[in-house]
Amino acid sequence: MTSDVLAQTQALARVAPIPLAPAALRRVLDAAYAEDAPSGDLTSLLLIPAEAEATAELRARVPGVFSGGPVIEAGFRFHDEDARVDLLAAEGEPFDAGAVLARVRGRAQALLTAERVVLNLVQRMSAIAALTARYVALTEGTKARIVDTRKTTPGLRELERYAVRCGGGRNHRFSLSDAVMAKDNHLAVLAGGDPARLTDVLRAARARLGHTAHFEVEVDRLDQIEPVLAAGVDTIMLDNFSLEDLQAGVALVAGRAIVEASGGVNLGTVAAIAATGVDVISVGALTHSVVNLDLGLDVVIGQGTGAA
Repeated sequence: MTSDVLAQTQALARVAPIPLAPAALRRVLDAAYAEDAPSGDLTSLLLIPAEAEATAELRARVPGVFSGGPVIEAGFRFHDEDARVDLLAAEGEPFDAGAVLARVRGRAQALLTAERVVLNLVQRMSAIAALTARYVALTEGTKARIVDTRKTTPGLRELERYAVRCGGGRNHRFSLSDAVMAKDNHLAVLAGGDPARLTDVLRAARARLGHTAHFEVEVDRLDQIEPVLAAGVDTIMLDNFSLEDLQAGVALVAGRAIVEASGGVNLGTVAAIAATGVDVISVGALTHSVVNLDLGLDVVIGQGTGAA
């Protein structure tokens, strides 16, 4: 992330993201520490006196956008309930290389045991927040919302989607159980590729759906839009449309449903896609292609290091 992009993200109005559910975080940490230290941290147990305390700082080695405060707090207290954690960056706050993002003091054995899991998660979450912030900055001045997809790391969806929110993005449906989303394969089975059959098929499905459930349908051709809209859907996804067809699609929908653009979205295309007037742009790359940021945890010599 370059300094000019950091400046853009700092200029955006930020609101506190919807909090990360503690139960979801606990599930992730339980699994992560069971994997990483199933019978304890042999190195720390062997080398570090049980009574030793230490202070360490979480420091950024590259620029980014912070996400993961709840992970830092819960992660370091997982093995030491009395650990003191000071968060020095707010969720969604841009930071430069060298910034100290958090400081933790507690039992040295516990701190060293917790280190890698916390770093792995916060590096990924802050990378997702940083990438999301770049997309959001590029769509500023339009009505388009940047949203994620279900292309998340198995087991980490709630953390990754929280990170998207920290970057200023929004979330799509969380799971297959949350909304109806009829995609090309569903429509191929239901209507055999015949747009004329779409209205009746989708309308019949709509009639069986509870009134609080959201109904979205993906189309990949302009001639599918009217038959789908006639069924009374809530959102229509224009998948892999050209810019010209996106503009035409927005005009055809004319406010009768939410218009989502998907496919072919990257940092080089997102501004032009947003300018077509779509309401939502879904970006799988926010979670499936992100490269973890480089963060480090360093013990501060002379501050609580050594035997208590």
